Amino acid sequence: MYLYSIDQKKLKSLEEKPFKLEKDIQNVFESNLQTLTNWKFIKSEFTIKANRIDTLAYDSENNSFVIIEYKRDRHFSVVDQGVSYLNLMLEYKADFIVEYNESQNETIKRADIDWSQSKVVFVSPAFTDFQKQASNFKDLPIELWEIKQYENDIILINPIKKSKAAPNIKEVKSEQNSVISKVTKEVTVYTEELYLSAKNDSVIELYESYKQAILNLSSELEVHPKKWYIAFKTKTNVIDIEVQANSLKMWVNLKKGQLDDPKNIMRDVSDLKGHNGNGDYEIIVKDTENLEYIMSLVKQAL
Repeated sequence: MYLYSIDQKKLKSLEEKPFKLEKDIQNVFESNLQTLTNWKFIKSEFTIKANRIDTLAYDSENNSFVIIEYKRDRHFSVVDQGVSYLNLMLEYKADFIVEYNESQNETIKRADIDWSQSKVVFVSPAFTDFQKQASNFKDLPIELWEIKQYENDIILINPIKKSKAAPNIKEVKSEQNSVISKVTKEVTVYTEELYLSAKNDSVIELYESYKQAILNLSSELEVHPKKWYIAFKTKTNVIDIEVQANSLKMWVNLKKGQLDDPKNIMRDVSDLKGHNGNGDYEIIVKDTENLEYIMSLVKQAL
């Protein structure tokens, strides 16, 4: 990726400014965690059993903890360290709950947390090809995020996507490493393939029709499969889809009163607690009859 500034129609290449310390990367992330990730900041330098976690965060959408580690150089093992931290979390769940309750001044219980959605995020200015390949498993809850700093106070954040053909680590490494086997048994990374695996062809075809229509609304939209639904998001969720037996249940991520719906086809679920998706507007569809109109509603959430 090339970054330029423009002055009187002339482009000038922006020079990268290396981070001097890992702490500088950490300060950028922790000061802007809500903006960058929509996660709650829980604790900086969280120490447990002689292990120091750079940043402990909480993902309210998935009801799960996120461990964030910052690296200025590229000489470290993302898999070994990431799996070690996940194993630590699963062994000492109570410590993480106590830290959350003390920092947030509210009470959550072990049953409130979806431990299967735990993950580790490594943030670094660059990763080696080996590190990218070592973490490129669809069911490995370890993510790599590149961060670069440029002149003119420009920050670039680039989460590295796993390839569509990424293998399954349970098949490749489970017999070689008991810790990896334990972690991958308790933690689940959801993919479209996994989410749709038990659905019939008819409803999958219906989902694909809506998926393509949604993605056509903006090049910035990305697909993020979750435990109970599939999210389509830019920085935040725009629309969530729960694929049911013979229909799709969808939620447009707007608050009550923000949606212009002349046909009044969306259901107000602002007072309904416990629904899976985000937003106060819900609809169930069994065909594509109103697809174009529904897309006009989804576009309002962009």
